[in-house]
Amino acid sequence: MELEKQVLIVTGGASGIGKESALQLAKLGATVVVADLNEDEAKDVVEEIENNDGKAASYKIDVSKGDDVKALIDWTADKYGTFNGIFNNAGIGLVKPFLEMDPASYHKVIEVDQHSVYYGMYYGAKKMVELGVEGTIVNTASIYGSMVATGSFNYHAAKAAVKIMTQSGALELAEHNIRVVGVAPGFIDTPILGEDVETKAYLGNLHMNKKLIQPEKVANVVSFLFTSKASAINGQTIPVDDGFLSFKQ
Repeated sequence: MELEKQVLIVTGGASGIGKESALQLAKLGATVVVADLNEDEAKDVVEEIENNDGKAASYKIDVSKGDDVKALIDWTADKYGTFNGIFNNAGIGLVKPFLEMDPASYHKVIEVDQHSVYYGMYYGAKKMVELGVEGTIVNTASIYGSMVATGSFNYHAAKAAVKIMTQSGALELAEHNIRVVGVAPGFIDTPILGEDVETKAYLGNLHMNKKLIQPEKVANVVSFLFTSKASAINGQTIPVDDGFLSFKQ
């Protein structure tokens, strides 16, 4: 299988894009560490992987804390004897008008959606260099890293940062045979959107196919980016947005 003998970490792996990516990476032969604050749901993903003859482990983590991310990567390398890549996917949203975007609301999203990506890139790359392995880092950005809408100042700031961090990291890590790439999803049918039916219908209608994108569609791209077939893709953030950025009316 394409990713056999690869040991990969997926943060935010208990649900949504992270869950679907963990499942697909395991199907390609990777051993997957499902890292999430929600320990029970992470264990459920591991059980699903193992029920399909895959290999996985769960790890409870608060990705906003650098020491926790370092511990996760050290634990993974110690447990499996290697570490080949990380999908920095964990994220949250907190919608507020800008004049109500108090520092606590701003920093909460920045710490999870931006700083955790830095921690995963920094500690992940250092571990790969230490082990002498080629590796891949995939980051979750967003269409909101390239456009704006009301109520998401914190999220825009974080995801725009992730996009340029991906590019800058790729430049500096190329000499170590570590690729850094990203995905920029459109509106995905995941818990981060909430449960309001009218809101979800409105957001879905903004896409060319007039519906929300299912998380497995993003996972298809993520899993491809970890394979050798994507070896010529480096520093780029790939939109997975059903044409939202290019063809929105």
